[in-house]
Amino acid sequence: MAIIEEIMNCFKEKFGSEGDIRAYFAPGRVNLIGEHTDYNGGHVFPCALSMGNYGVARKRSDKTVRWYNMTYPDNGVQSADITKLAPTDEGLWYNYQHGVLWAFMQNGYEIPCGYDMVMKSDMPAGSGLSASASIEELAAIIVKDLFNLDVTMVDCAKMGQYSENNYNGMNCGIMDQFASAMGKKDNAIFLDTATLEYEYVPLNLKNEKIVITNSKVKHSLADSAYNDRRRQSEEALKDLQTVTDIKTLGDLDEAGFEKYSSAIKDPVNYKRAKHAVYENQRTIKAVKALRAGDMAEFGKLMIDSHVSLRDDYETSCKEIDILVEEALKLPGVIGSRITGGGFGGCSVSIVKNDAVEEFKEKVGNVYTERTGLTAEFYIADAADGARKLY
Repeated sequence: MAIIEEIMNCFKEKFGSEGDIRAYFAPGRVNLIGEHTDYNGGHVFPCALSMGNYGVARKRSDKTVRWYNMTYPDNGVQSADITKLAPTDEGLWYNYQHGVLWAFMQNGYEIPCGYDMVMKSDMPAGSGLSASASIEELAAIIVKDLFNLDVTMVDCAKMGQYSENNYNGMNCGIMDQFASAMGKKDNAIFLDTATLEYEYVPLNLKNEKIVITNSKVKHSLADSAYNDRRRQSEEALKDLQTVTDIKTLGDLDEAGFEKYSSAIKDPVNYKRAKHAVYENQRTIKAVKALRAGDMAEFGKLMIDSHVSLRDDYETSCKEIDILVEEALKLPGVIGSRITGGGFGGCSVSIVKNDAVEEFKEKVGNVYTERTGLTAEFYIADAADGARKLY
């Protein structure tokens, strides 16, 4: 694999060629439907991608870690003492690595020494395809393998989420890390985030492709606004818990929400909770539709999801709205929506095979006309999760 050879050569140049050097990969993810439900006790439906972060690593004999990211060469070699790691909200790539090491140690796992590591991504940064979770799961699989830790890949996902919540200050749910850790080729993951029960659902798309469109926009308010959405959802839940015995917003269906929603005092919080409840039900219905081969229904639910994210959860943005709007004008497009945390990033669309090229051309041209930006298009291949390559 050319990218691994390139990373290996860089590793030998930076850190020397001796010893047991191992190679790893952790993918990004795209979520087909079920957005901002994962921290609200609902269902999600992501798949791991063939794009992600690659790394090679070798154990050291001391307590130092040294990391180099070929994607960000100006950062140089980063080093740290693993006994002195402390939470930070800087959000730099190596903080996500630090956070996972810290999370393992916080949860009672012994990390006896540090390691040297070089990594490189073939996934666009800031695209909403979860580069941060990919970095976290790359770190988790390296730590699991190098130190022979008795942990499952679900544990690795939990460590990634724990680190992002408590080390990096981002109050994300577990979807991104779970998809990166647990992905399966040609399948999406139907995950109940309240219980972590999951099923692999084959993506038997014979006549369609999943097309990801990168808006090339990432608005700076994303992290703080994401945390605001979580806080607003939690406030709505507390109001609802005064009138009904629920643990999460995912415990309600649409009828239940309509019955009890007058208890939510703040009108903004009402909209946030409505999205979480209705989106969870949309996700359950979408998986049923996919299993039944009803792509028209799946597409309709994707569109409804986007409208809800735009109007009730307010995590879309002008550029993504344009991508979705233009996509839905084309006859070969079954469904389209924003995917990921929001405020920029990507849309995901289900497009008939014979319409993919027209989709790229027409959506791309109009997007440039309307925004001055150049969109990028990727065909989503559902891939396996984080793993040791050799």
